[in-house]
This record gives sequence, structure tokens and C-alpha cells, in this order.
Amino acid sequence: MRTKPNTSTASAPPDPVSFWQALAFWLKLGFISFGGPAGQIAILHTELVERRRWISEKRFLHALNYCMLLPGPEAQQLVTYIGWLMHRGWGGIVAGALFVLPSLFILILLSWIYLAYGQLSLIAGIFYGLKPAVTALVLHAAHRIGGRALRNRWLWALAAAAFLAIFILKAPFPLIVLAAGLIGHFGAKRWPQTFELGGGHGGQNQAGLPHPAALIDDHTPTPAHALFSWPRLLRVIAIGLALWAAAMAALVLCFGWQHTLSQMGWFFTKAALLTFGGAYAVLPYVYQGAVDHFAWLSAAQMMGGLALGETTPGPLIMVVAFVGFVGGWGQAVLGPEHVFLGAALAASLVTFFTFLPSFVFILAGGPLVEATHGQLRFTAPLTAITAAVVGVILNLALFFAAHTLWPQGWQGPLDVFSAALTALALLALFRFKLGVLPLLGLCALAGLSRQFLGS
Repeated sequence: MRTKPNTSTASAPPDPVSFWQALAFWLKLGFISFGGPAGQIAILHTELVERRRWISEKRFLHALNYCMLLPGPEAQQLVTYIGWLMHRGWGGIVAGALFVLPSLFILILLSWIYLAYGQLSLIAGIFYGLKPAVTALVLHAAHRIGGRALRNRWLWALAAAAFLAIFILKAPFPLIVLAAGLIGHFGAKRWPQTFELGGGHGGQNQAGLPHPAALIDDHTPTPAHALFSWPRLLRVIAIGLALWAAAMAALVLCFGWQHTLSQMGWFFTKAALLTFGGAYAVLPYVYQGAVDHFAWLSAAQMMGGLALGETTPGPLIMVVAFVGFVGGWGQAVLGPEHVFLGAALAASLVTFFTFLPSFVFILAGGPLVEATHGQLRFTAPLTAITAAVVGVILNLALFFAAHTLWPQGWQGPLDVFSAALTALALLALFRFKLGVLPLLGLCALAGLSRQFLGS
């Protein structure tokens, strides 16, 4: 994609990047995108803004801001957006898909090891140590998101109400999201300052100096394919709906509506539309459906899947691939003679249904959402939903803590080792700012030591 140089900077923009050059980078990115959304966005900023100069600071943050307004993993959507801006629709599809596929293949392999050899002392010890780390990470996520989202007492009250609704009333997560969105929509008309969207995402230039000219610079005109038009919008939506309908129809015709694969397709389509606020926000809904309602996996397996999701590259929401694999394995969706193949198919289908909406949101709605960015009537419902999500994540953290510290139920004894390891993990996160991967590695080593040394 050739772009007009920005004359406000001294240096010339980099040479145009071909589709295949970009593809090679997106593939590499899929294997190094550790660290959750914050880490992934930092990697993207370093690589695309500072090192390769494919996009300017302002254009990068502008894209990130509106990706934050959409349901779905913002880092994956940001990659899709930049790929789309550079190389049209196929550029976005390739960029977004390569951000996910390495994680899918790695998770299928690790999920198989977990199920096939999970009772071995080595594997059991690792996951015994990872569960306290996961509990600490979810508590830390609730604190981190709450510190950013709860900027006044009304949003604190909304978070508290969401917590009580799911903790005491067992309200379904979609109902909480809908109620919060309506509160934000109507509340902003009466108290607009209460629901104003927070600040940006950082990323200032070092020493206050401007970045060198970028391929897609501050003043580079939006390419023709990224301008809003109704025919293009309707065409992309129609293609997205056709892909979804074809996949669902094939599952129903081959297996029937009540089959596990069909139910997974429908369930994770709904989950994909509820991922406001990141993966931690939708995990309670996934838990309610996958563990409580469908019994595709146990609570302990769900925690193991979250630990795997934290330790692999790609979006954290890729934990759904683990859910699909375990569910497909346990239900023997292709028969007992093809257990692994059925589980791998389930994981792949779950990934397809989870990420399809993200591609549609960017390719169809990108220009439309960008045009409405910064308008309170559009952002106020998101502000309220994000506040409610804090309460939901706190409920999830308490659930994980209960299953970690009292593995035999409330009537059973407290697991003192897990309690101590959880406390140390929280200290490492809050006091020493330890990264996710070092934390998980240390906790896994602690679990191994406990396993081999005995109680």
C-alpha cells in the first residue's frame, strides 16, 4: 500500500510493504504475542510504530481506541484493523487469523497432554501450582480494570450491583450486560459527566519527540477501501452471516441440533458477542454454560484451561479452544474411535465461532465505528458495561479462590499450601509487578516441589 509522505517530519516514510512481507510478520507475531492484551498491544506498538513505522502513533491509538469499543479481543482486532488498512480485506483476514492460529495449534497439543497424561505426577504438580496463580491473576485483573473503570461512586455502585446480581441472584451474564448498557444509555442523558469515557491508552513518544514518518502517517488519507459506504457494509455483513449460517447448518444437518458440536457453535456465538471488557469479562458466562449447564468440563479443568491460556501466545479468550477440546474429548463427538480428532474439531469450531464476529466488526463496521468515536451516546453504554464487568470479574475471582483453597468444598479442610501460594502470588503481582509468565513459571515450580516432596 503506497501512502503519501508526511512532510511534518524530517525522515522519509519506509518503503511500501507487500502483502507477503506483512504475512511473514503477522505469522511471527502469532508466536510471540504473550502477556495478555496489555503485553500484546505493547509488542504491536514497539514493532509497528517504533521499529517498522508501518503506522503512526496517532493512527495506532485511534485504531486501538475504537477497537476497545467493540466486543472481542482488542489486540486481535487491532491487528486485523491494521492489516485491513494496509492490504484491504484479505490483509485483515490474514493478520487476524495468524494472530490466533498458532495459539490454537499449541492449545490443542497442550490440551491433549493435559487430558491424556494429566494424572502423572509431573503434570498434576504443575497444575496444582498454577491454580493459585490463576486465582491471583483474576483478582489482579479485577483490581486493574476497576482502577481504570470506576471513576465515580455511581460506577462503583453499578459494579457492586452486578456482583450481587451474579453472586446472590445467579443472574445470567447477558442480562447483566444488557441492564448495564441500558443504564449507561439512559443515564448519560441525565448525568452525562458520570458516563464519560476514560482517557487514552498511553504510548507517548520518548522524550516528547515526534516519531519518524510512517507508512500510514497522521495525515495519510484514509484509503478508498476503508471509507464507509452502505453497499460495502451490507456486503461484508452478508458474507459474515452466510459463513456463520453455513457452518451452523452443516453441524445441524450432520449431527442434529442437540449434538454437542451444534450446541457449542450456538453457545460460543453468543459468548463472542458478550466479550466487552476483555476475556476475563466473558469467562463467567463461559463458566456458567460450559461447566454448570452443559457439563462439558469440570471447574478444576476450567481453571487448568485458564492457566494454559495464560501461558500460550495469542488472546486469553483462546481458553475457549481448551473448553471445546475437553468437551469434544469427554463427549466423544466423533465416536470413541476418533476421540482426539473429535476434540481437535471441537476446538477448531469453537475458535471459528468465537472469532468470526471480530472479523465482521472490523471489516464491516470499522469505518462506521470510527466515525462515531468520542460521541457520548455511543460510549456511555460501554462505560456502564465496563463498570458492571468489574463486579462480575470479582465474582469469578472468588469462585476460583473457593475451588483453590477448599478443593473438597466448604466442609473440607483449607489447603494451606495453596492459600500461602495464592498470597505470595498476589504479593508478587501487586507489590513487585511480576509479569504473568514469570509468575506462572514460579508457581508451577512450587507445585512440582510440593508434589514430589509430599505434604
